[in-house]
Amino acid sequence: TGRGSWAERGHVIMERIDNELAHGRKISKNAEFYWGWSGTAGQLRAERRARMYMSTGALGPHKKALEIGCGTGIFTALIARCGADITAVELSPELVERARAQNPAPNVKYRVMNVEELDFPENSFDCVYGSSVLHHLNLPKALPEMLRVLKPGGSFVFTEPNMLNPQIMLQKNIPALKAFMGDSPDETAFFRWQIKGTLLDAGFSGVKTEPFDFLHPWVPGALAPAADKLGALLERLPLLRE
Repeated sequence: TGRGSWAERGHVIMERIDNELAHGRKISKNAEFYWGWSGTAGQLRAERRARMYMSTGALGPHKKALEIGCGTGIFTALIARCGADITAVELSPELVERARAQNPAPNVKYRVMNVEELDFPENSFDCVYGSSVLHHLNLPKALPEMLRVLKPGGSFVFTEPNMLNPQIMLQKNIPALKAFMGDSPDETAFFRWQIKGTLLDAGFSGVKTEPFDFLHPWVPGALAPAADKLGALLERLPLLRE
């Protein structure tokens, strides 16, 4: 419960960063599998999520976007199709190397960078977005940096794991299961109201959070389209959607 010394807090922050770097090296050759983007269901999930980022973030030609935690560039490549100028940052050099090789595009720049110390001027981007990355970060340091580089009236669009999802609740709180599923040691998940409050406290305004995506990445390919339609229905049902 104590605040601890600056040295102790610095040690915790550095340990988290070291853990994330080690995790990136560990999964870099098979990251899409661990993240659930491989296979038919995974690809359907990625396409839908990319469309949501583009529509909610009002992305298109002449817009400047910052992707946080681009990983191997899955969403970078999908969103680059809209014509926006994208700067994609990632802490892990191994993942950035794969992103550059697999998903090159003339309107994309990849950078190895710590989100807690973004190397961009204030008001640089129309949109800051990312997939399943906020739950890896030290939010008290990262959120002010992302807000700093976002233009006034810009969009901040992220999708994150939901702690009310039974699988996620077990996966994020049982160390052995966490390791088996390929999670990093420090990552967690959010309750919807929790992350909304965190964003408001950090200075964001007009914050809206809502449940999104019931389609599980392990659904067999032949069943994925039907499961996707069922998921869209479940997202509209009170209580269950949470």
